[in-house]
Amino acid sequence: MTEIGKRIRLERIMNRDTKRMVVIPMDHGITMGPVQGLRDMRETINRVAEGGANAVLLHKGIIRAGYRGYGRDIGLVMHLSASTGLGPDPDNKVLVANVEEAIKFGADAVSIHINVGSDTEPQQLKTMGSVTRACEEWGMPLIAMMYPRGKKIKNQFDVEFVKQAARIGAELGADIVKTNYTGSPETFREVVEGCPVHCRWA
Repeated sequence: MTEIGKRIRLERIMNRDTKRMVVIPMDHGITMGPVQGLRDMRETINRVAEGGANAVLLHKGIIRAGYRGYGRDIGLVMHLSASTGLGPDPDNKVLVANVEEAIKFGADAVSIHINVGSDTEPQQLKTMGSVTRACEEWGMPLIAMMYPRGKKIKNQFDVEFVKQAARIGAELGADIVKTNYTGSPETFREVVEGCPVHCRWA
């Protein structure tokens, strides 16, 4: 039954025929504050909905403040992890919501952010494991934002680092992986070929 739930929810944020989608991340208010484009969220969400995006990606407070109830319908991905640019380690993403909350908010999918190579990578991977289990339990699709970031990462767009980050997302149970674009279709093809789930770039 949970597989049916995942399929139905994925079809709300993905073109059924092409299996492609455009999801607009709008979770940057936590990281950077109310920057231009993220001040009037109702207007911004409405504009991307009218522009044909499949879904928006938001934190729970913005969903509560007025995700819809106006304009064209659009899918909803609730983001579960966060850090701020003001904190001691912006690469340390922690859970600020859970799958059960996302269900109550009516989300079509959830997302988490993992910084592979960061000082707190072990805890972030453990967190992803627990989120994956909850997604399987409730039939909720999981989008994993997998970025190579840390002291050993000299270039976060290097295909070798990006390939490994994307593969880790697939290995740990993500349904869709979002990662860095490596700069060319040829190098990004290597990422896709090594990631046996839907793979998209930022």
